[in-house]
Amino acid sequence: MAYIYIFTFHLVLFIFLQPNSALETLILPLKTQLMPSPNNISFHRNVSLTVSLTVGTPPQKVVMVLDTGSELSWLRCNNPSFPNSLPTFNPRHSSSYTPMLCSSPACSYQVRGFSVPVWCDPNKLCHTTVSYADSSFSEGNLAYETFYIGSSSIPGTIFGCMSTSFSSSSEEDPKSTGLMGMNRGSLSFVSQMGFPKFSYCISEGDSSGVLLLGNTSSPWVKPLSYTPLLQISSPLPYFDRAAYTVQLEGIMVSKKVLTLPKYALVPDHTGAGQTMIDSGTQFTFLLGPVYDALRNEFISQTRGILQVLDDTDFIFQGAMDLCYRVPPTRTGFSDLPTVSLMFSGAEIVVTSDQLLYQVAGEMRGSDSVYCFTFGNSELLGIEAFVIGHHHQQNVWVEFDLQNSRIGFAPIQCDVASLRLGV
Repeated sequence: MAYIYIFTFHLVLFIFLQPNSALETLILPLKTQLMPSPNNISFHRNVSLTVSLTVGTPPQKVVMVLDTGSELSWLRCNNPSFPNSLPTFNPRHSSSYTPMLCSSPACSYQVRGFSVPVWCDPNKLCHTTVSYADSSFSEGNLAYETFYIGSSSIPGTIFGCMSTSFSSSSEEDPKSTGLMGMNRGSLSFVSQMGFPKFSYCISEGDSSGVLLLGNTSSPWVKPLSYTPLLQISSPLPYFDRAAYTVQLEGIMVSKKVLTLPKYALVPDHTGAGQTMIDSGTQFTFLLGPVYDALRNEFISQTRGILQVLDDTDFIFQGAMDLCYRVPPTRTGFSDLPTVSLMFSGAEIVVTSDQLLYQVAGEMRGSDSVYCFTFGNSELLGIEAFVIGHHHQQNVWVEFDLQNSRIGFAPIQCDVASLRLGV
């Protein structure tokens, strides 16, 4: 069995408050863990950004994956079907836990506008299933519970108390208890808390990351470049209206802008082709024609610098088919070009050291195997562009919900952590 490094970023969580808020600051460490996994690992769960909170009365500690790509927050609830090694939340030990009845207005799809389907179980409780692009899913009941941020409590928070879950990898994450949905949906964690904006900064390696919830300014961060969030008035079958969708206008490799037809970057009449900023996905995935253009240009600009892996049977994580043999004598990748993702009014520059990812356990003789950190979303069955958190490293990312925009600014996130006293 091969091993992969699961870098679980325990983001340092800062809560900056509105004048009438009683919430206080919470500081958390960042850790790295190692766990076994098969070669065909799940792209959604390989590397996760997590925060620690307490839930229930008396409080129980939980670790939740931070996911800007989904709405419902949920916890794996205590159930004999879960292995003892998996952390769970026990609702029977909480006096503030209240299951949601089918008669509750929040259980009505028409009233709530919630993207996750619900139905009534035999006990007259509101039941739901959430599924993800990597084929993992969780099933259980909606409920109300008290969540704590620092020493302040937020009673009546709606979440999923999941009795069943399935991961597409052979083992579920042995550290996280559940998932914190952070998209624009009405039941996401950030929507229920009512924060007008939130920001994060993801460090490389095992340095501390930072998450800020609330309306605050950071004068030591470079001026942010903003791009508007796209909205559509009517539902389309393949367009996620609760996602943080921006307009990808082009891709540049070094100083060369890829020649792409305009329609290749714009959602079509079905909504397929939107561009989402997603903290719950590790790498970046592009629709086939755009991925092919980027792949070909990267190969062209690195010819004579890198040796392409000649193995058509090896596709990393099912969607990343451009891999390289890297000899032990190479100590870095500073000689590679950069890749710039250009949006309306802003851009993310992916530096050369973020363009290749070492596949743990894969060797060809004495050479290590590294893969290009962009993949083909169509191989995953996703009709969208997804900008993952690997390419958001050392970028201050602000989700300004009040003004319907996202801001970006390059920054050393370990410096940001020091500025905030971490």
